[in-house]
Amino acid sequence: MTQSTKPTHTTDMTPDDLTTGVYPAMTTPFDDDGRIDHDQLAADVRRLEDAGVDGLVPVGSTGESATVTHDEHIEVVETVVEARDSVPVIAGSGSNSTHEAVSLSRRSAEAGADALLLISPYYNKPEPEGMEAHYRRVADEVDIPQIIYNVPSRTGRNIAVETAANLAAHENIVGYKAASGDPNRISEVVERTADEQFSVLSGDDGMTLPVIAAGGTGVISVAANVEPERVSRMTWAALEGRFEEARAIHQELGPLFRALFVETNPIPVKEAMEIRGYGPADLRLPMTRLSDEHRPELEAILAELEEGAPTA
Repeated sequence: MTQSTKPTHTTDMTPDDLTTGVYPAMTTPFDDDGRIDHDQLAADVRRLEDAGVDGLVPVGSTGESATVTHDEHIEVVETVVEARDSVPVIAGSGSNSTHEAVSLSRRSAEAGADALLLISPYYNKPEPEGMEAHYRRVADEVDIPQIIYNVPSRTGRNIAVETAANLAAHENIVGYKAASGDPNRISEVVERTADEQFSVLSGDDGMTLPVIAAGGTGVISVAANVEPERVSRMTWAALEGRFEEARAIHQELGPLFRALFVETNPIPVKEAMEIRGYGPADLRLPMTRLSDEHRPELEAILAELEEGAPTA
């Protein structure tokens, strides 16, 4: 698949259209009073889509889903769906409660999401049997495409490779967001699911090239909130086999990839967006602003990228 084959309407989409390319893990903007700034959110949607991303992922962990109410969660999905033109919206809807995940997933689908991103149950650390049953319950009860999300640094538990392989056979489970940082595990998931209509996406910008080299199909990206054009060029160069070009962009973006995780996500990316003029970097407690120690380096990295930006 190449960018020229992207659908013009969401109704035309196949599972590949939901799992191939660059999907920014969107931030959720707040105003000075801590309320969701829906005007800024809609502006972010238009900016990212105009930059050529392949889809949008609101209310994931980058979108501070842990600090919004369920009603606010759905309001964010509705704003993103309304503001987008033709790219798919993949709404975060996971929970450590299966009942809650089903409810959020159903409400997100009703709000117009084209697909769902489901973080694995966190804190309660289910065994593999419970993990698989959790995802099967959501996929059985909500009939839209779903991507399972492995991020053990957040959840305290890996999704077992065997579990991912078993779930890949479910018609509604079409992908796996890989954020374990373990290339061997990611490669094994790709290998074990190769015969299914199932894709593996990087969940870590710094791992996008290795994941694609192993057979992955794209990235759910934090950095694309700030550098959507470069992340898209890098990703599509790799997907189309132009690895020398992709590697050069990867190295150009490497300092940004690292700087965006110098403190807990989404603290640095919100600061970077403010520096670029994409709204204030306000977060909800217990998340706090980027420390004075790290801001100068982030400013310098962004300035260097701005100087090296290609002219139109």
